[in-house]
Amino acid sequence: MKLLVLGGPKFLGRALADAALERGHELTFFNRGRTNPELYPDVERLIGDRDGDLGVLHGRRWDAVIDTCGYVPRVVRASAEVLSGSGRYCFVSSISVYADLSLAPNEEITLAPIGDQPIEQLTPDFANYGPLKALCEAAIAEAFGPRALVVRPGLIVGPYDPTGRFTYWPHRVARGGEVLAPAPPHRQVQFIDVRDLAEWTLDLCEHEVGGTFNATNAGVTWGELLEACCSLAGAEVELVWIPDEFLTQQGVGEWMELPMWIADPANAGANEAVVDRALGAGLRFRSLEDTVRGAYEDAPTTEEAGLSAEREASLLAEWHAR
Repeated sequence: MKLLVLGGPKFLGRALADAALERGHELTFFNRGRTNPELYPDVERLIGDRDGDLGVLHGRRWDAVIDTCGYVPRVVRASAEVLSGSGRYCFVSSISVYADLSLAPNEEITLAPIGDQPIEQLTPDFANYGPLKALCEAAIAEAFGPRALVVRPGLIVGPYDPTGRFTYWPHRVARGGEVLAPAPPHRQVQFIDVRDLAEWTLDLCEHEVGGTFNATNAGVTWGELLEACCSLAGAEVELVWIPDEFLTQQGVGEWMELPMWIADPANAGANEAVVDRALGAGLRFRSLEDTVRGAYEDAPTTEEAGLSAEREASLLAEWHAR
């Protein structure tokens, strides 16, 4: 299969490249040439810019195009139009496209409207991220019709994850001691290993599957996730389970300060996505231990994600003294 990946070889692009090359596909990258240029020296690289410099794509055809980096509808539409002679266009969208994330979203519920939000760039609070992705999906559908494939991942995790959100947990647990954990331990949390997403996306392209799919793990519990981190840590760990009410009262930030934690009922559906359609189309998941190990060994932590040691210690002290 001749495969074009829009975007650089980072995170999902890297996982796609590894899987595609292992399967013997003919791979091409199209990007600005700034991301990991030293990787995959034998892979064809086309240098350009999705916003106005698509010349090197004209007259070329691929069996499948995988768009890993589109969120401006005008830019995505331009790419789709230039590549409309290719066999299939897979757009990597997001669970964030849904208008109401208080419910467990399936692929048929209403998408988020753009309203009066900007359509050329993300707002600082990312409030227009989901609506922009929804407009991009519409542009792909218009250009490719039944040859359009839309994949809506939840949180993507694993090797080379640049965000630090999932990665915070195995690294924090590895430091040992008391670890602040969001109660209750039986609450579900959803994510997908980037390698599972890449392998399955290639499966869909190889079998010429179209349509729209939520793509995230069917769900593990917080307890299972942190126990997997503990098993890897090799350190003495005490998980201190603290309820939402206390964390909210202390002003703990959802999603980034306490990574992946969602307390607001309006967003609870982000951890409850219905993935029956993807499971029926062959999506499978590696072991939780493998995902945790991949994040711990091959993904960095960042200052933008996770409680600082001082903040965590203060919260634990307040909890014990309540």
